[in-house]
Amino acid sequence: MTQRPRTIQIFLPAGDPRGIRVAALTTSIVQVMEVPRPLMSQFLQMPESKQVGVYYLIGDDEEKDQLSVYVGQTGSLGKRLNEHDLDPKREFWNRALVALSLTHSLTQTHAMYLEWCSIQQANNAQRYSVENGNAGSKPYTPASLEADCQEIFDTIRTLVATMGQPIFEPLAVRRTEPAFSPTNTVAGAADPMNSADADMLLYCEGPSASAKAQYTEEGLVVLKGSNGRIEAAPSFGHKSAGKNRQRLIDSGVLLLDGSSYVFQKDVLFGSPSGASKVVLARSSNGWTEWKDASGKTLDELKRQKSNAAEGPD
Repeated sequence: MTQRPRTIQIFLPAGDPRGIRVAALTTSIVQVMEVPRPLMSQFLQMPESKQVGVYYLIGDDEEKDQLSVYVGQTGSLGKRLNEHDLDPKREFWNRALVALSLTHSLTQTHAMYLEWCSIQQANNAQRYSVENGNAGSKPYTPASLEADCQEIFDTIRTLVATMGQPIFEPLAVRRTEPAFSPTNTVAGAADPMNSADADMLLYCEGPSASAKAQYTEEGLVVLKGSNGRIEAAPSFGHKSAGKNRQRLIDSGVLLLDGSSYVFQKDVLFGSPSGASKVVLARSSNGWTEWKDASGKTLDELKRQKSNAAEGPD
């Protein structure tokens, strides 16, 4: 999705920021409504509840290490959401995001395509546990209608993320890895800082540990396939990072493979140190443990660089 400046308006029908919220791009006819589950009766009284649309049920599952989402489409949003509200098999969700058209221009074909596309993108992003039992089916869509659906989905994707639910946003930016590593730097090799920060690979090395990551605006993302140390330092298991590591092991995100634990998917950590502690299984300073391919620490690349840019007081 192409990133460009855009203006989004948030409307509060009841004036309560904790209640139903409506987000819309000023240049689009598509809007997304956030409906807390306890306010379902209010949504059913709104004219938008009678429309065709695609919806996302969001919730926490205490047995999982991530949020859950169920994607659906319907010819009557209110009726379908009310059915989910009364369904004991759908206890996991606590809010719904519904996407619809201001001009009532969405058809059932639009909704079916958007449902299929949403499931594909949510599975690819791997941020949420997708509760759909299957990947959905792509309806027959003429080329012109498919182009419209893709544009609509791009708008939904932006609005849903603005509502605080980045269902479709990958944690990391995939790129071709450089032909050098932090332990084998070639003199005169290209400086990875010449590429976008989001693409820059960082490395954390230790006994039986070799991890790769990206530093993003949300935190540090350890990439799938990274290796973490098996044997933890004494007392490490009792600390918060040790408990987080154990949670990742219990959930199968860290899987024992030979002499190390292997990350089975990209994992977002709130801080560089939180990531390095899990990788190295000991206390550590992530700002100095994570380095780029030339050996510069994350502290040098980010914090010291920022201070230098600010200049003296």
